[in-house]
Amino acid sequence: MEKFEKLHGIAAPMPLVNIDTDMIIPKVFLKSIQRSGFGKHLFDEMRFNRDGTEIEDFVLNKPQYRAAEILIAGDNFGCGSSREHAPWAIADFGIKCIVSTSFADIFFNNCFKNGILPVVLPQEQVDLLMADSEKGANARVTVDLEAQEITTSEGEVITFDVDAHRKHCLLEGLDDIGQTMQKQSAIDSFEAQASAARPWV
Repeated sequence: MEKFEKLHGIAAPMPLVNIDTDMIIPKVFLKSIQRSGFGKHLFDEMRFNRDGTEIEDFVLNKPQYRAAEILIAGDNFGCGSSREHAPWAIADFGIKCIVSTSFADIFFNNCFKNGILPVVLPQEQVDLLMADSEKGANARVTVDLEAQEITTSEGEVITFDVDAHRKHCLLEGLDDIGQTMQKQSAIDSFEAQASAARPWV
């Protein structure tokens, strides 16, 4: 998993509330257990007409937001089913941070496991970032995980809370497997002792 330290990028405004996981990645695309390849289907029913052409007024289809790495979202983002394909699609598209007033619990947890930083802020601060993101590609936002700060394009600093263990894992690029592999020497030692004690196994 890629490390998340400091991100300086374009923020896209998506003020809709209750964006569920089927809106993020429709169930028709859940045909693989590989983490890659889902980004092209992110928000498919909102991004594309049924003939495959782009819906021009959808935010991520607008030229100024095509390279967005930060999403400023409405309340209760990621609700609905627990599919991990939702953060897979978001990460594969290139979005590394989502800011909202609240997230569905399972989606929130899955974000950290897939290198995405979900930030919970009060409504007035989300509104501030939403307005800042509406300025377009020139209004870049900085997200500093180490300092736990978001800096707007105007230089205003917003602090946020994050669980210490999850912060460590993002900073070090550790998913569940990566955390396990940190204990490789202890695992090898245990297996060697177990093998010696029970050679018949």
